[in-house]
Amino acid sequence: MSIWTEKYRPKSFADIKGQDVVVQRVQAFLKNRNMPHLMFTGPAGVGKTSMSLVIARELFGEQWRENFLELNASDERGIDVVRSTVKDFARTKAMGDVPFKVIYLDECDALTREAQQALRRTMELYTNSTRFILSCNYSSKIIEPIQSRCAVFRFRPLPQESMAVIVDRITKEEGLQLASDARAALIEIADGDCRKLANVMQSVSAMGGQVAAKDVFALASVAEPKEVDELVRLAVSGKFVEARDKLTAVMITYGLSGLDVIKQLQKAVWKLEIAPRAKVHLVDRCGEIEFRMVEGADEFVQLEALLAAFWLAGSA
Repeated sequence: MSIWTEKYRPKSFADIKGQDVVVQRVQAFLKNRNMPHLMFTGPAGVGKTSMSLVIARELFGEQWRENFLELNASDERGIDVVRSTVKDFARTKAMGDVPFKVIYLDECDALTREAQQALRRTMELYTNSTRFILSCNYSSKIIEPIQSRCAVFRFRPLPQESMAVIVDRITKEEGLQLASDARAALIEIADGDCRKLANVMQSVSAMGGQVAAKDVFALASVAEPKEVDELVRLAVSGKFVEARDKLTAVMITYGLSGLDVIKQLQKAVWKLEIAPRAKVHLVDRCGEIEFRMVEGADEFVQLEALLAAFWLAGSA
């Protein structure tokens, strides 16, 4: 994990940005120094783990490490982990004046069905001495008996205003020199993911001197939006060969995979000046081409097929 990711991890509720509704609900639970089992669901890098650590600090103060167990379920996803590590920690008494401990299971949607059933039973048996905080990207992968035992909190990607605050804070404290377009590029690349933002900024800091937007895109292995827009316009205007050559150049320059290109092309579709029906068709084609790539199809053949769809949309 990035050093900066840990350095700038929120230490209190005031430090958590972009999740005001979740913060208010959690604080309401903690007023009486009690809470139910919690489930945090949402995309990566939006504050789920940070929220759990803040809860532990708020409840236990200096003794939070003794009363808080953090496990990554994607690394230890079998039933033995629930039956041994989790159960051993849950059956011991909490230290301090809070009557329960807290177990945080990160990426718990990676747990097998058998492990989830064992976890459900453990949550029942030790409900008086232990509270569970479950974190996942997709709550639909968690069995219904566990979901019904938890208060569910849905995290959203951070808005641009919150990302801008984080960028400005890191820039000031680390003494970075960012050009005005570099700041906007960082926010665009991060796409609401604080962890990704910290990682990219740490990479940018190693360059020294003033950092421009092109440097940010190059370090993040993301094509500049203007180049993607130019590629799409070439395809739509009927210049298929030029669009294909531009696509190859962009992929080589930025080291992009076919899946990376698909995501950026899909965003560029909505900027095109074509009929709404044609835009919908192109988005549908982007989804189909992405599926074919995931299934193992040749990415260059599939991307050329997508460019052909852009040409057809422009000539309709």
